[in-house]
Amino acid sequence: MNLKIGDTFEKGINWLTDNFEGFFDGINQGVGTLIDSLETTFTGANPWVLIGILVVLAWYLKGWKNFHYPIMTLIGFAVIVGMGLWEATVQTLALVLVATFIALLIGIPVGIFAGRSEKAETVVRPILDFMQTMPAFVYLIPAVLFFELGKVPGAMATVIFAMPPAVRLTSLGLRHVPKEVMEAAVSFGSTTTQQLVKVQLPSALPSILAGINQTIMLSLSMVVIAAMIGAGGLGKQVLFGITQLKIGLGFEAGLSVVILAIYLDRVTQAMGEKWGNR
Repeated sequence: MNLKIGDTFEKGINWLTDNFEGFFDGINQGVGTLIDSLETTFTGANPWVLIGILVVLAWYLKGWKNFHYPIMTLIGFAVIVGMGLWEATVQTLALVLVATFIALLIGIPVGIFAGRSEKAETVVRPILDFMQTMPAFVYLIPAVLFFELGKVPGAMATVIFAMPPAVRLTSLGLRHVPKEVMEAAVSFGSTTTQQLVKVQLPSALPSILAGINQTIMLSLSMVVIAAMIGAGGLGKQVLFGITQLKIGLGFEAGLSVVILAIYLDRVTQAMGEKWGNR
């Protein structure tokens, strides 16, 4: 037996490319504009002003009494500036924010649908299993065919790779709303929309925020891999360090990724603690 699954997949990709060229061009232009605008804003700002905003944001979310967190944030980003990798870092941040925004824009509604319908959950679950077990590098192939090389295919591959936690944890949060709470909402005559907006989503907020945290972390890891198809940022520096055996540069870029990842992780965790427990 010789199954031609790969050939069939290739033909499907080619058919989509030939018949939906305008659609993919529109996404390419729209997402590219979004990334470029955010990048221009970040790179055009004074690094210390931007760092100050990030420090204050972290301080506010963690609580004004927690002095150590903004201090560590300031030290971490100062190290990145000192290594000369600030511009690459904010380029990566812009790509992560755009990819995360698109992933949440699609993932949370799908998660709500799956959380409220058994049939939808049955259909969505194997698709998410497939998306999460597929090697990350494989996502780069169709992204390049649809959008060519550059930041946009990197962002779209990141969206697909990072979306599953947003769907899963939104669905999980809705399914774990206590039955007594839902019965009380129904007994007071709440409509289906009111049950969702005023009962289910507020109750599921901690789980949804956990999904946002995981989506951001996966976006950051994938953005580094996406440097292989021209996404730029810190991933480009890591890739250059590997291919040119610039060990020091590769280590510094890797350290910058770690600092950015810790910052984003702590900030999104603080968002969950601050807003999820209300």
